[in-house]
Amino acid sequence: MNKDIFTAGAAREITTPEIGTFLYGYRPDNASTCVNDDLSVTALAVSQNGQTALMLTAEIGDIQTALCNELAGRIAEECGIDKKNILISSTHTHSAPNLSGVVGWGDIDTEYYNGIFEPAAIRAAKNALASLAPAEIAIGTTESKVGINRRQQHPNGEIGLGQNPHGCYDPTMTVLSIRNSETKEGILNLIHYGCHGTSAGVGGEITRDWSGIMIDRVQAETGTLTAFWNGAIGDVGPRLTNGETTGNIKFTNELGGVAAFDAMRAYRSKGGYHPGRLEVISDKVSLPRKSMPCAEEVKAKLDEYTEPEKLINIQRLEYEHYKAVYEHLKNGGNPHADNFEFEQTLVSLGDVIFIPFPFEMFSEIALRLREYSDYPYTLSLSCTNGYTVYLPSEDQLCRGGYEVGCFRFGSLFPLADNTDQHIIAENLRIMNKMR
Repeated sequence: MNKDIFTAGAAREITTPEIGTFLYGYRPDNASTCVNDDLSVTALAVSQNGQTALMLTAEIGDIQTALCNELAGRIAEECGIDKKNILISSTHTHSAPNLSGVVGWGDIDTEYYNGIFEPAAIRAAKNALASLAPAEIAIGTTESKVGINRRQQHPNGEIGLGQNPHGCYDPTMTVLSIRNSETKEGILNLIHYGCHGTSAGVGGEITRDWSGIMIDRVQAETGTLTAFWNGAIGDVGPRLTNGETTGNIKFTNELGGVAAFDAMRAYRSKGGYHPGRLEVISDKVSLPRKSMPCAEEVKAKLDEYTEPEKLINIQRLEYEHYKAVYEHLKNGGNPHADNFEFEQTLVSLGDVIFIPFPFEMFSEIALRLREYSDYPYTLSLSCTNGYTVYLPSEDQLCRGGYEVGCFRFGSLFPLADNTDQHIIAENLRIMNKMR
């Protein structure tokens, strides 16, 4: 096949765990009781001019950075492509096994990863590459109210998880339709939107959450394999009719129908198909960190805790952070740290560019990037190529809340308050090398 021709292929593998598996996203002891719908991993392979890229989306909460790097390495080895050219995203459903391992939310389910998830991801990648065919793409968008800002501010000023009709969210839903340019048969519908997968709540069901309903309907209507890549989700929850950010499986079905309607509207709005134009570029992103407070201040914080062994979630994360900082300082560790760096890979298919984030970033960050970008369709991907909890916009730090707590206590050296500006500037710097 002529290497100058844009080619694409896609494949899916089921990754549903056994009933009884602990589900990640709420309590560490939330055991599954049934399978509402199968989980899966979908791979999109694209190739042109001697470059090949793989984009995987997994119906899982998050994938720990070290584990994600390991998986990318295994896929690269098995498939014979550059590890840097692999993007592994999570849809962030809260009704799937734990592959995150964040302190306070339970340990990584290694049995599930080794026995089900990793082999399925490798098979999907291999099958996507094996199905590469001459391809063309079309893009459609619509405005969707599936998501809503979830940082609800109470009368006393405190921030809770709920619905904030005054807050920022990204309303744009994008459908990228890829088909065989010779046979005109569909290869993949890629749906992009930013919203937490929490509509099912702590019900015990294994489920893809609201995006699963959307995927199934679009796939049935178009006859083409369809998958979801999540956008900026850090401050965006599902717009449920109970006024909250969590519900039960009935709310999942309800919101999923709305999402399906919006996705089909975006699909039908797409323009004509045209050949893709693949470009892949990798570079280091460097983000400044904050220095540590003095040991006495940290010790005073630790002394406020009673029975820390009983803490879970954000309270446990905060305690373990202070404990680690105190041990570091007590042992003579440097209170200052080098910048946080990670390998960044941007993938463009002509007018559309994908920007991975190893964070649950706030929606304003994605909106600003889109505003500054030269690409007509700039799609930021949350929870991609690792997971480093939340990345708020600087203006929200003074308000506090759950997401801000995770940002401040999720690592030994927290990132600087203006990390949003730094990560936008770094990605723009890399994007400028592509055009």
